[in-house]
Amino acid sequence: MHAIRVGREDALHTGKPLRVIVADDHACIRLGVASLLRATDRALVVGEAGNTLELATQLDTTECDVVISDLCMPGLDGEYGSLTLLRRLAQTRGTPGVVVLSVVSTPPILTGLMHHGLNVIVDKRDVTHDLLLAVAAARERTPFLSSHARATLASAGAACAPCSGVPSVREWEVFQLYAQGMSVHQIAQRFQRSGKTISAQKRSTMRKLGLVTERDLSDFAMQVGLT
Repeated sequence: MHAIRVGREDALHTGKPLRVIVADDHACIRLGVASLLRATDRALVVGEAGNTLELATQLDTTECDVVISDLCMPGLDGEYGSLTLLRRLAQTRGTPGVVVLSVVSTPPILTGLMHHGLNVIVDKRDVTHDLLLAVAAARERTPFLSSHARATLASAGAACAPCSGVPSVREWEVFQLYAQGMSVHQIAQRFQRSGKTISAQKRSTMRKLGLVTERDLSDFAMQVGLT
């Protein structure tokens, strides 16, 4: 497992304020995060985005040092969330640092994010206490997990394996419909596919998201606002 170090608290006190883009599909979260940053002289909010397309546009038009983004915003071309874009930022030299801001706190998803280089993660319950440290860590490319995220990984121990990828567009569509109450048979009729194919797509999505049981699926769907 990756070593987790707390970013130096004085990292935001040196030089100019860090330029930050805040992205979340809930306006109240964007407002709260932006207000917290604006209440200090450590960071300057230079842009906001409500979905992955808006975030991509902001990144094309606005220079910034750090992106603070929700994991489960509507994605590009129907894909799951903003994971692909954030992962690309984390793995590309010279791009802004990334702070993942999320309520998704299952151990497989957390380790999967870290496996893909998204190793600065703040549980939304920890924003008030840990966000500024996370911003400093992201700018320095230093791993950082907020309190709830660290506790989640600690409770899982060494038995936790990372999630294995990003659901395809069709897999995510099937997962959404199933989470919202449609049966495998009904989804199969809707897409004119066999029940076996739909079941396989559902199981593939669960595996990629690190979900094992139907209860895991239900809890995850509630966390990300599908139900």
